[in-house]
Amino acid sequence: MGKLGAKSDYESLRDARISENMARMEMLGLLRCAGELSDIASASSHRAAGSATPRKTPRPRVTSMTPLRRSGRLLAATPTRPTGSASTHRCSTRLNGQGTGVLSKLTAAGSEDEDDTWEDDKEGKWAVAVAKERVQALQERRCDSRGRGGVYDSVLGICCHFCRQKKLCGEEDCKRCGEGDLKQPCLGKTECSSCHSSNGILCRGCLKVRYGEEMEEVRKNKNWLCPHCVEEKGIKKFWICNSSFCLKKRKIPPTGIAIYNAREQGYESVAHLLMDRLKRQAF
Repeated sequence: MGKLGAKSDYESLRDARISENMARMEMLGLLRCAGELSDIASASSHRAAGSATPRKTPRPRVTSMTPLRRSGRLLAATPTRPTGSASTHRCSTRLNGQGTGVLSKLTAAGSEDEDDTWEDDKEGKWAVAVAKERVQALQERRCDSRGRGGVYDSVLGICCHFCRQKKLCGEEDCKRCGEGDLKQPCLGKTECSSCHSSNGILCRGCLKVRYGEEMEEVRKNKNWLCPHCVEEKGIKKFWICNSSFCLKKRKIPPTGIAIYNAREQGYESVAHLLMDRLKRQAF
């Protein structure tokens, strides 16, 4: 064994390479440049520490020229409306009765003509009705399609849980979509006998394509249950609602337009396809 103080071959070779590299750096002038940069950096750091410039104070904002934007609701202030003048609130033109002509106010004299679009409710509130001219214009555009409908209307239309469209139905005897009576139900939309919620509102097209049911059978069945209630009551095992909202809650990606794939595989609807998939995953 060699002595403890003696260098190994690796250390000797390493020291030789370091000396060679230092000589090469000195020949190229790199050592001189590194020293100059080090002196400049140290001088600037001493200068900054010795004479620190004070921080500029921000210029105060002038707010006295214009009033601050504050909501009257947050300030608990009741806005006053001068007599005979229009409202100064930023309301939709549809709600103000402008543009589309959907809504209008009773005249100051208390007119009760047939063309009035507002009625007094029993509880003292305002009940909305639709002008006859607008109903006629909608009927001219309203198609005879019994699927999802062809005319979108945010007042008369009822939102479908699946397609989320407020379209007028194509049912001939529907007084809501045909005559503009908001107190009547839409015959082109379903209603669950158990929950009576928005989850049970489906148009004819979505009811057939997504769940394999017919609107005529749903109307005859007074105890019809929506897909949510069928799932909660356990009437059909592995039966779920396949709307995008409900599928995302289950951490399942939405199916999109899956009816063609379902029918090619022999399924009645998309719900039957998903029910079979969940059944196979369980077993």
